[in-house]
Amino acid sequence: MNLPEKDRLLVVEDDPDLAELLLEELEAAGYEARHMSSVASARRCIEEWRPQLVISDLRLPDGNGMDLLVDVTDSDTSPAFLMITAFGTISQAVAALKAGADEFLTKPLDIDHFLLTVERLLENKRLRKEVEQYRSLMSGDVFHGIIGRSAPMQALFHQIRQIAAADGPVLILGESGTGKELVAKAVHSNSDRRSAPFLAVNCAGIPAELMESEFFGHVSGAFTGAGQSREGLLAQANGGTLLLDEIAEMPLALQAKLLRALQDGNIRPVGGDQEVKVDVRIMAATHQDLQQCCRDGRFREDLYFRLETFSLRVPPLRDRGTDIELLANHFLNQNRQRAQRNIKGFTSEALVILQSYRFPGNVRELQNAVDRAVAFCNEDYVDIDHLPGRMRNDFDSIPQPHDRGSIVDLEEFNGDRPPDLKAVQRQYIHHILRHTNGNKRRAADILGITRRTLYRWLEE
Repeated sequence: MNLPEKDRLLVVEDDPDLAELLLEELEAAGYEARHMSSVASARRCIEEWRPQLVISDLRLPDGNGMDLLVDVTDSDTSPAFLMITAFGTISQAVAALKAGADEFLTKPLDIDHFLLTVERLLENKRLRKEVEQYRSLMSGDVFHGIIGRSAPMQALFHQIRQIAAADGPVLILGESGTGKELVAKAVHSNSDRRSAPFLAVNCAGIPAELMESEFFGHVSGAFTGAGQSREGLLAQANGGTLLLDEIAEMPLALQAKLLRALQDGNIRPVGGDQEVKVDVRIMAATHQDLQQCCRDGRFREDLYFRLETFSLRVPPLRDRGTDIELLANHFLNQNRQRAQRNIKGFTSEALVILQSYRFPGNVRELQNAVDRAVAFCNEDYVDIDHLPGRMRNDFDSIPQPHDRGSIVDLEEFNGDRPPDLKAVQRQYIHHILRHTNGNKRRAADILGITRRTLYRWLEE
């Protein structure tokens, strides 16, 4: 098992003696610390290394800590910021705090007070992150139990609101594990039928010989064992919504009866001679290509067009960008409360692997992976060793920057002039973008840089 990840601290100080002292004290306290002596070098380090805390002198050779502070507070990394200076005044302190600094200390530093301040700022940063995660789960990132802040999910939430206001059949498409039943429940919960029943049935889980009775009900004596009459699912959901999951598995004969129920709202129980009027909104879900099923003769085309009155497509997890981390933290919170474990989060390496993985099993696979990680994690943070082997192996198969010859084999050039560094870098970036299907967030994580750096390189 890997050791828990250390907090990363960057010291920006042009006094070499003070910088050396601070590094020694921070490393002795268990932190991972680096030193830069200028604003320019600090900016590069923050972009590439992504520290949790920046400790910066106010006056630096090529600028001042205030310039660095403004840059940092606008960046993706958003570290905590501690300003130190030998020229402390009330006005400078107020200006630093207004610009976003978390604390302001003056030289000469009291080392014990300095270390306590560092510990407090890091703890505050962790608490702010937890509060932000909680707020996100209580805000627009959660829509009737569906978690997602990515653009594809926000678009889906908008479509759900629009479709919920109508009352026709709904066809929900998407890969296995994407949460199609949650989408159906969200449509129902936003509709005028919200106070009526919502029933869901998996068509693949009902034996073919029992399916008609299950959906339409039966009268007493209709078949052997039918000792009394029984309402079917369509009647039980009267006034509400019925979700037919895995609709492609429904036999053709039953598809014809379902189409008639959709058209006139009448159903006939098995063995009965009287039709029953029902008012139920039908939703259907499948991971299969229903148009191909129609071409293959396995699904009625007229039923397909009827079900497709309104259509929703649930995006796969690999297309949802930041939702992977959001969902992973959500499942981690659920697990640690249930298991009473004090796991603080994921290491950056574990998050990179999660964000780089394509998740063929989608949200369900991510949830199972987090469940497994919590069971195996006896440390403060979930690390790469706690994740399923397939995820680690998938990440290891991605060509990394240090893999010699993965893109350009320099030995092939012999006496010819090899490509310049910019050309090799450009080729490798486009190689990674192809691997991630254009997902710049995942590409930046694989390259070990921020998205802002990636965008700048692409512009250049």
